[in-house]
Amino acid sequence: MSKNEILVAKSLSKSYGSVTALYPTTLSIAKGDILGLVGKNGAGKTTLLKLITGQSLPTSGELELFSAVMPEGLRQARQRIGAIVETPSFYRDLTARQNLEYYRIQRGIPGKDVVDVVLGEVGLSDTGRKKFKDFSLGMKQRLGLALALMNHPDFLVLDEPINGLDPMGIVEIRELLLTLNREKHITMLISCHVLAEMQNLATAYAFIDSGKIIKTMTAKQLEENCNPYLRLVVDAENRVAALLEQHFEGIHYSIQPDLSIHIYNLPGRADEVNQVLVHNNIRLSSLETRGTNLEDYFVSLVGRETDG
Repeated sequence: MSKNEILVAKSLSKSYGSVTALYPTTLSIAKGDILGLVGKNGAGKTTLLKLITGQSLPTSGELELFSAVMPEGLRQARQRIGAIVETPSFYRDLTARQNLEYYRIQRGIPGKDVVDVVLGEVGLSDTGRKKFKDFSLGMKQRLGLALALMNHPDFLVLDEPINGLDPMGIVEIRELLLTLNREKHITMLISCHVLAEMQNLATAYAFIDSGKIIKTMTAKQLEENCNPYLRLVVDAENRVAALLEQHFEGIHYSIQPDLSIHIYNLPGRADEVNQVLVHNNIRLSSLETRGTNLEDYFVSLVGRETDG
């Protein structure tokens, strides 16, 4: 584990009898990142989060948190985690403040003022005597987040925090999470099955399907994959790359494993690129515009959403 990594999972897996919920999984999260764990319902997201937070024991593999590996070290490291995994249990007939005070005492968190502080952070200071059973879904999500923040965590693990919210609720939770990340420097792992909602939050992504992490990438790489780009197949790709740098100031490109060249910031200028290549006697096998939208990219990786 490097100093910049707060979590490293190595071949982490979970089986229930003959049923494998999570196949051997390798994953790392860098300090300060917001990692979006994206997959369909039932893909294994919650299973992975439970292993990380200690709510479930792995069948095999190794987990490092804040450089701690051994069971005792992990227990101490998990004290630096705030988590919402599945629906938090709150007392229906208690207010927001009463519910949090109960958990503060139960968990041995010092200082009564912490309840007022976290209620303020999540925008629930004015709920007064309103009971939890009368809360809207958005208010319930906020109270769950307040509970996760009570121990002043360095790392938040959130299971579908925007699930079921209306558009305004989604915006409010998103802005709150971004504020916590930017101002309090809290690293986050957030599961979600809607990629379009994660794109405004995540700095990195891990795509999971049928209990397997099938792809990881940064937000920048995702953007490059989804936005229109020019794909060139040429001879002498390194020479062509240098040539393009000379003719197109600020060009943003990459050479792919198949040796094709992807140009990301020259949409609609395929003719100009072609002219440069022809003028310099470059043999061009293919020049085309590619790209997709976020939803199509998600579907291409994990398939359509299904019930269950």
